Amino acid sequence: MESLDPPTICQLQNRLFTSLGTVSFRRAEADGMPVMVIPLGERHAAVPLRALQREFGIEDDSADGRMLGLIAEALDYVTGLSIGDKLPDEVLSGRASWQPDAKYRRIAAGKLRLQLMAWVDPSADPRADAAALERLETDAAMRARVQRAFEQAAKALDLPGPPAVMQVVEDIAEELSFIESLREELLARAQAMGIRLGTLSAGGTVNVERQTMLARVRKLTQLALHQIAARFIDVDAQTGEVMVMLRNADSQRAFIRSNRDWLYRTRRAWEPILADWAAAPPVLDDAAWLRVGRTYHFLAPRFMPVQEWDTPASARHGRRAPKPEAIMKW
Repeated sequence: MESLDPPTICQLQNRLFTSLGTVSFRRAEADGMPVMVIPLGERHAAVPLRALQREFGIEDDSADGRMLGLIAEALDYVTGLSIGDKLPDEVLSGRASWQPDAKYRRIAAGKLRLQLMAWVDPSADPRADAAALERLETDAAMRARVQRAFEQAAKALDLPGPPAVMQVVEDIAEELSFIESLREELLARAQAMGIRLGTLSAGGTVNVERQTMLARVRKLTQLALHQIAARFIDVDAQTGEVMVMLRNADSQRAFIRSNRDWLYRTRRAWEPILADWAAAPPVLDDAAWLRVGRTYHFLAPRFMPVQEWDTPASARHGRRAPKPEAIMKW
């Protein structure tokens, strides 16, 4: 009888996968679809996983079908997989396969402590700016107020005492530390890119095509920033009531992880563009126009209605651009 135990290793049973040499899996550069890469001498062929399933009759509920689904999901978190590789933790346990810096754990834990203090004393300021987080470490009076908050929370939550509350807070802070990391690594960097684009001045005479391209990229960037910022707003709103969160730690953990994974996938997709703009000099030269063009081709399939997105190349060859929903999905 076929085992239904969740697999942890990228392993396929069909002899097809062992007869083609050292195959690997990644996302296609053109459209983000998960593909199997087959070595052909000095070259490689990339076959979409869905096409592979159809061609060889691999059912979704078979062992290989389930594994191909896990591979497609795993490629949201790793650049590539080979046979025998461990699947990323996101698809195995829900934990993250990466770790935020320690400073983000301190930020997340500090925010929760300030919220607890404000729960006990509504006149207290729950805002977690740098100065407030610093006082949590250095101000004995503030630490005493936090300790009293732990004591009252233990009674309200029917827990044995402050250490039990501290453990729940630490567990939730660990989950939120990923959000804090992504707030800086994704949102802040994307906002910096938006500022660069917003202040980019053509100067002199620029043809209409370039003016139009710059205007489109600015608009698409604002749409993208709105979508990304909305995720952080949702997380902040959902985790803003500290006692509700502590009472429902399991559901809160699932909610945070879902948003963590969405934000992490987004950061991975954005990384080349963000790095490109971060390293660029603040001038509008030919290299800058190439960068604007690359940014447009990254943003357009994700944020522009498909009927409006028709790249110069696709127009010349009479082709429409791929639909946004086809990008980076199974």
